[in-house]
Amino acid sequence: MQIILLDKVVNLGNLGEIVKVKDGYARNFLIPTGRARRATAANKAEFEARRAELEKAAAAKLAEAQAQGEKLAGSTIKLTQKAGVDGRLFGSVTNHDIAEELGKQGYQVVKSQIRMPSGPIKVVGDSAVGVSLHTDVLVDITVTVYGETA
Repeated sequence: MQIILLDKVVNLGNLGEIVKVKDGYARNFLIPTGRARRATAANKAEFEARRAELEKAAAAKLAEAQAQGEKLAGSTIKLTQKAGVDGRLFGSVTNHDIAEELGKQGYQVVKSQIRMPSGPIKVVGDSAVGVSLHTDVLVDITVTVYGETA
């Protein structure tokens, strides 16, 4: 199915590009989330009429994400979890825990924006975690996990 992208989509294309994707991906994800429309003649004409408005909105989103990224860059999050004497955690620190802590600090972050390169944190100490605020904005933060003995 051919679609017109209404937003930048990772590994697919930029705003305004007409790309061919599998039918299920378009019907079940891209179109319902408002990231794309079918590439019919009417939709192409409508998109060209709204192109400047959509580009302005995309630039505003990017600027907002960059501003939030500058505030968030290099920050440290401190979490306390139950741990054994050897420093291993009972359980793990996941992207949900990190997003929740960032929310308490006043940042609007969804758990799907947290990038944990080595998976959930399972040991006490510092770990580097990425926060993807926009497709073009990736900020690194440090998560410090303290152990709490039971």
